[in-house]
Amino acid sequence: MDKKTLYDSFTKLEKDTDATLHQISDLRSEVEALVEENATLQIENQHLRDRLSDLEKLQRSSEEIVEPEMSKSRLNLEKLYEDGFHVCNVFYGSRRMNDEPCAFCLDVIYGERR
Repeated sequence: MDKKTLYDSFTKLEKDTDATLHQISDLRSEVEALVEENATLQIENQHLRDRLSDLEKLQRSSEEIVEPEMSKSRLNLEKLYEDGFHVCNVFYGSRRMNDEPCAFCLDVIYGERR
């Protein structure tokens, strides 16, 4: 191999190596950006999961709130009211026409619960 061919081979190898090094550098920059974006998304996903968990706990706790049961006497008044009779002190015992609602009766039955 003569000196010119040898020199040309080294020059070509150097250019190819520089191109490969530049390509590796570009790929490294892209991988770094992807790793950074992935870390950011993982953190955001964890925050969203935590928030969703908090909302689900809040919803479950609000669903678990059970109104206290009515006393037996109030249940009896409620049954009479549903049967169409007034249970309030204003119209007690009279029939409710067309089962119209009565604010006085509802206050007697559910007054403390509202």
